[in-house]
Amino acid sequence: MTTATPTAGAPSSGVPPLTKPEMGLAGVGAAAAAGVGALGLISSFDAVSAAAARWGFGEPWMLPVGIDVAIPVFTVANLLLIRLDMALAWVRFVPWVLTLVTCGLNIAAGHGMWAKVAHGTMPLLWVVFSEIGAHVYAVRIGAATGRRMEKIRWSRWMLAPLSTFALWRRMTLWEVTSYSTALVCERERLLARADLRERFGPLWRWKTPRRERVMLRMGELAPAAEQQQETHTPPPTVPPADPKPRPRRRGASKSKARTQRTFDDALTEARTLTAGWTDAELTADRLRTAVRVSQANARKLRDLLKAERAEQPTGETEAVAA
Repeated sequence: MTTATPTAGAPSSGVPPLTKPEMGLAGVGAAAAAGVGALGLISSFDAVSAAAARWGFGEPWMLPVGIDVAIPVFTVANLLLIRLDMALAWVRFVPWVLTLVTCGLNIAAGHGMWAKVAHGTMPLLWVVFSEIGAHVYAVRIGAATGRRMEKIRWSRWMLAPLSTFALWRRMTLWEVTSYSTALVCERERLLARADLRERFGPLWRWKTPRRERVMLRMGELAPAAEQQQETHTPPPTVPPADPKPRPRRRGASKSKARTQRTFDDALTEARTLTAGWTDAELTADRLRTAVRVSQANARKLRDLLKAERAEQPTGETEAVAA
């Protein structure tokens, strides 16, 4: 069975596509939902038109037709706006308001308690099924465009509500749509804050330079221990001339070569090591361990490698992965 390769620039949602049996089952469910929704509209039409005739309407059929037809019209309009990336928040609530009006008219048309419940329940079927379809459609469009923000687990909200709210706030402010990426940034921010506390003491919030405080708030400040491991090392000092030349030690030459490794050398090594990695495995933490660089350089390597993969044609990407 062939698998679809995601297009360049579109994030992978990680959910496998539906198989043919699942597509058939979804089609049957959609047809059944449309049938049940149509039954709800028909029953609402009969009950509301009969009540409108008793209420003195000259054309009783206009009342149920005007309301019941407007419900699917606004549902389709909401889906079209989502598809065009022009969604309006209030449009999705119009079918719900019209359905509540229809339910109220149906309840008023019933004579007994259970008759009122039955008349009020039937119109709800259409709007419930249409809302499910709109949700599926919106999620798929958001996953394809990369603009849909992933949800945070409810268990995290329950176990750590304050820190989770701070994490959600940073995701919203800085447009971090991936929950896993937000967790990685949060771990780096906590490590950087711990380093600042060790450097400046308990009053680190006031003693830290303003630029570093802003970078910490943005999540761009790497821990101090990792900042010292940047590839741009100062030039080595020249030792005084020794009249007696000493034999070179192999271990010393290796360590010196390792400290003088440039960023281009690390990028070349990262290309070789990550040739068989998937996009999900290409993270800054894994690059830092595999290539032995700082967290800041690992993030640079990750961004460059992802940009190179996005620029490669589909055929070349599949050949490299194979």
